[in-house]
Amino acid sequence: MIQRAGHASRIFCVNPPLPDWSDRIEMSEAIYGYSELLEALHFAAEKHRDQRRKGSDASPYINHPIQAAQVLTTIGQVDDVAVLQAAILHDTVEDTETSFEELEALFGKDVRQLVEEVTDDKALEKSERKRLQVEHTKHISDRAKLIKLADKICNVGDVTHDPPAKWPLERRVDYLDWTEQVVAGCRGVNAALEAHYDELIQLGRKQLSD
Repeated sequence: MIQRAGHASRIFCVNPPLPDWSDRIEMSEAIYGYSELLEALHFAAEKHRDQRRKGSDASPYINHPIQAAQVLTTIGQVDDVAVLQAAILHDTVEDTETSFEELEALFGKDVRQLVEEVTDDKALEKSERKRLQVEHTKHISDRAKLIKLADKICNVGDVTHDPPAKWPLERRVDYLDWTEQVVAGCRGVNAALEAHYDELIQLGRKQLSD
């Protein structure tokens, strides 16, 4: 309640009507989803805090998983919280001192399995990892394929516009060729993501050929 000095009249603060129970449940679920995403983001930021991307501007590595999750939501219209969490966390085991058990303890079995599906075995030679990724992607779950698509979309953009400093043109073209083989195993899960990838790969090839 507010009382104005020198006036007898009073202005009362009127509380807005409470939403009905179904709306309250939806609001609670949304808030819980945001919390889960922020927890994954905080974890990934801590794990990747000393890492940089290989591009010329050496941007913080965490920008990459954030971008992958953003691609999923804004282009793919993906609202599966576990998929978005896994996108944010998808490089933690492969590139940091993180275990699958740690992910499961913090984020649950669902997220752990999704990250596991898109993680390469760093004990293998790089050429073998790339070969296996092409073969393996055909057999992972559709939800994991969404993450794989978003990852390749982001990487194609980076290799086209901000490649690692020591990569010659031939290596950049070879990388684009390889992503097409990987993405072939992801076809049929999200038309919008696939169309966006196709547009990027076409633009990338054009730019690298000019």
